Amino acid sequence: MSNPIAFSHIGLSVPDIESAVEWYRDVLGCTVLIGPTQNDGDNSDLGVLNRGVFGEMFRKSKVAHLVTSNGIGIEIFQFIEPEYQKPENNFEYWRGGTFHFCVVDPNIEERVERIAAHGGKQRSDIRVLFSGQPYRMAYCEDPFGNPFEIYTHSYEQFFANKTY
Repeated sequence: MSNPIAFSHIGLSVPDIESAVEWYRDVLGCTVLIGPTQNDGDNSDLGVLNRGVFGEMFRKSKVAHLVTSNGIGIEIFQFIEPEYQKPENNFEYWRGGTFHFCVVDPNIEERVERIAAHGGKQRSDIRVLFSGQPYRMAYCEDPFGNPFEIYTHSYEQFFANKTY
């Protein structure tokens, strides 16, 4: 068996990439690596790659690459052709697919307040996961409808040697 794999990045779709880059930089503290830049579904290497991934319907998007303090990437897309469509219910956790990602901030109260003050949303109360332990979490949402979770400690600290 091979070693565990590393997590590289998550891709998010938003209606306004410039606002999203600013929000993830200023509110969550991400570092902008590249972009936003425009990607076309033309015959360039990137255009051919995009059509191969997104299908022949793909014509144009913008993309930006950001990174968290521990090196995890956030790849933000604004699809232009076909145009971005926000789902009616952005939290269909019972359906297949990704329904959230998680960031870590020991100052969870301050981070949740900052998220709400900058157009995001607090979806849940701040909760203790295991009674008598300091591990707390909350669900939030960015201003573009992408749900995410905040932990006060690392994933390993939350779940190593725990039982439900």
